[in-house]
Amino acid sequence: MKSIKNKLVVNFMAIVITIVILLEFLFVILLRNHYYDNTAILLTNQLKMSTDFYSKYCADIPLKENVVSNVDSFWNRTNAQVEIFDNEGNLLMDSLSIGSEKISNDSIDIKKALAGEPARWIGKVSYDNNKVMAVSYPIKSGDKVVGVLRYITSLSEINNTLNSIILLFIIIGIVVIAIGAVLSYFLADGVVNPVKELTEVAEHFAEGNLGIRSKNKSKDEFGKLSSTFNLMADELAERDRLKSEFISSVSHELRTPLTAIKGWIITLNNKETDKDMLKLGFDIIEKETDRLTNMVEELLDFSRLTSGKTQLKKAVTDFDEVVNYIRDYLTPRANRENIDFQVVSMQKMPSILIDADRIKQVLLNVIDNAIKFNNSGGYVLVNVAIKKNYLVVIVEDNGCGISEEELPRVKEKFYKGKNSKSQNGIGLSICDEIIKLHDGTFDIQSELGKGTKVIISIPIVIDEGELYEENK
Repeated sequence: MKSIKNKLVVNFMAIVITIVILLEFLFVILLRNHYYDNTAILLTNQLKMSTDFYSKYCADIPLKENVVSNVDSFWNRTNAQVEIFDNEGNLLMDSLSIGSEKISNDSIDIKKALAGEPARWIGKVSYDNNKVMAVSYPIKSGDKVVGVLRYITSLSEINNTLNSIILLFIIIGIVVIAIGAVLSYFLADGVVNPVKELTEVAEHFAEGNLGIRSKNKSKDEFGKLSSTFNLMADELAERDRLKSEFISSVSHELRTPLTAIKGWIITLNNKETDKDMLKLGFDIIEKETDRLTNMVEELLDFSRLTSGKTQLKKAVTDFDEVVNYIRDYLTPRANRENIDFQVVSMQKMPSILIDADRIKQVLLNVIDNAIKFNNSGGYVLVNVAIKKNYLVVIVEDNGCGISEEELPRVKEKFYKGKNSKSQNGIGLSICDEIIKLHDGTFDIQSELGKGTKVIISIPIVIDEGELYEENK
């Protein structure tokens, strides 16, 4: 497997090498042009001085006679090779006496000069191993071009200088690439090491060791990912702890009725047990069996809801029937415990599309908690209303309340409150899941020692896809 580090180093080096090559290529071109342009400017200035001299002092004599009779009069002002052409491009003079072996007079620079425009040419000649530069300049008599003066110089010194500079740049480029390789290695370490550390932490998590934490505290994305890993580990550890507590709590609650059932079976399995004792024992066994059944059903509900396997059985329901059912079911319980229990609702509630049994389950659970965690003489008020196309049920009590520390967690799976009356910690989780399946909200507000308010909001749908409008 090719490591990320190797990939990063290769990519970094590819970028460095590409940039170095491009920069050196560009610099060599610019440097070469600079040297060639300066040479051309020098030759052009010398040519201009010579041709100006001819125009001022020699223009009265034909160019050919001037060259033959007075060879040093105007052109011998340079160390370069000198060629003079007449206005038809015929060679009149060559300072090196090369004759026909010299550059052809068909060269483009000569043609441009005959047209009155200075020009230069760079190329190879037979009598020099190096490239040469030729600069041609028109010779004028008045406004008429009478010939061409051409200076030719070897580029050997310039090219040698350029080659030395290029060699220096190549050495510098190699040094830069070497430094880039070292830096790439360390930069890759800076990227790969946090990934390695997070990988090791994840492997520990996979092995069930949730006590390991990432130590990366950087302010970049790796630091954020490290913090997220640690937060995930904290959540997993907390959920694992809650699960263990939940299993312990459920085991205890299952053991209690089973112990009672077993004890009464032993008691009843006695020939001396009278009729009254038998009736009492069977009643207790029946109640404890119902209690076990309810607990098992709640656990199954919890499992189905959290796994997403539960499908709501929605039907158009007269919500007045739900309200009346809740009132009739819980009033006797509230009276037994001396709780002032009231249900307030609109005179006529709309028929809405819900899973009535599940909504009843939610309301019974919430109101049962309100009664259970209240004191004798307290109150539980259920208010049912419609607000902005939502069915809102508010259950309010003046019971013991929930502490600020526990309140954010009471709907968490497996969370069991510190109150001695708290049970297995899945009732409110189930309620929350059911309300979410109805696209509603389930909010709990509470203050320790002052009471609790539960607000359930469900969007009112009176038929598939049709919302209830309050002004109907």
